[in-house]
Amino acid sequence: MAGPEPAGTSLDRLLAEARRGLARLTPEQAAAACRRGALIVDIRDSGDRRTMGAVPGALPIPRNVLEWRAAPDSPHRHPAIAAARGELILMCNEGYQSSLAAATLRRLGCDRATDLVGGFVEWAARGLPVEPDPEA
Repeated sequence: MAGPEPAGTSLDRLLAEARRGLARLTPEQAAAACRRGALIVDIRDSGDRRTMGAVPGALPIPRNVLEWRAAPDSPHRHPAIAAARGELILMCNEGYQSSLAAATLRRLGCDRATDLVGGFVEWAARGLPVEPDPEA
């Protein structure tokens, strides 16, 4: 006999809820979107970028300051985000953290926020361009 469900929600439900409002992009779709003016925002930590590489043209913004750099009403909004003409495509390592972050940005009024299916790992696995971290 099953007991009562614990208070709150499961990680799987939280992730599914976050993704319901996103038009998530495959790596190939994200690359095409960038050619039309979208911006990839790399929310991985600097250690991951240093060891794994970076997507050329991606804007590195650590996850812990993302909302302040991306929210439309933030006085600390990054100029590249304000100037982006297309989607803001959040990218983490494997596409989980970026889904939660994109959903949060959408709640803050950043209607063009979405994320990259499979994250950096999938981008690299599909043979799309990767370069050494320019900040390293």
